[in-house]
Amino acid sequence: MNIRNIGRITALALGTTALVTGCMTYDPYTGEKEVSKTTSGAAIGAAAGAAVGLIVGDSSSERKRRAIQLGVAGGLAGGAVGNYMDRQEAKLRAQLQGTGVSVTRSGDNIILNMPGNVTFQTNSADINAGFYQVLNSVALVLKEFDKTVVDVAGHADSVGDEVKNMELSQRRASSVSSYLAAQGINSQRLITVGYGETRPIASNDTAEGRQQNRRVEITLQPVVQQ
Repeated sequence: MNIRNIGRITALALGTTALVTGCMTYDPYTGEKEVSKTTSGAAIGAAAGAAVGLIVGDSSSERKRRAIQLGVAGGLAGGAVGNYMDRQEAKLRAQLQGTGVSVTRSGDNIILNMPGNVTFQTNSADINAGFYQVLNSVALVLKEFDKTVVDVAGHADSVGDEVKNMELSQRRASSVSSYLAAQGINSQRLITVGYGETRPIASNDTAEGRQQNRRVEITLQPVVQQ
């Protein structure tokens, strides 16, 4: 089995499907709204049990385990999820405006997209010194809103060796995850994975598209009481 197939299987196994009622994205530089969104805290709370959203693939056991562990310490009541994530989203938007990191809302999940050219040097998993303050800001919000599972995923473009792309995406995700843990984020909340080139968000046929594909995404998923 070649690495591309392995990567695809890994991506499928570690994927999650959010209960989406809409999305809203803001340009990270202008702060302008691009798409409207609605939230569905009560519906997700009723349907999700220990972990929010519809969990699929072999990764479901890991996310459920983390969510249950966190839920024991006090998860969110179903009807409170939407408001809780609304407030967290507002804090993140305020902290990250103008940093190059975009904030996207998908149902009751929040996705932070960190472009590789902003976060890392080329072909390196070492975080740019100038990006530490951005991650510090993220960590402050994560500490305040601690009833979430934090999924840190690395991604690459399709240029070069597939194995190296997978390894680099994994190391970059690990760098971000380790830094957040060092800032006091409970390691039980953190799930770290590298997807390599298996999950592009733009065409790899253009330089602009490849730049978009080189990224780290942090997905925040609320933990709901059983």
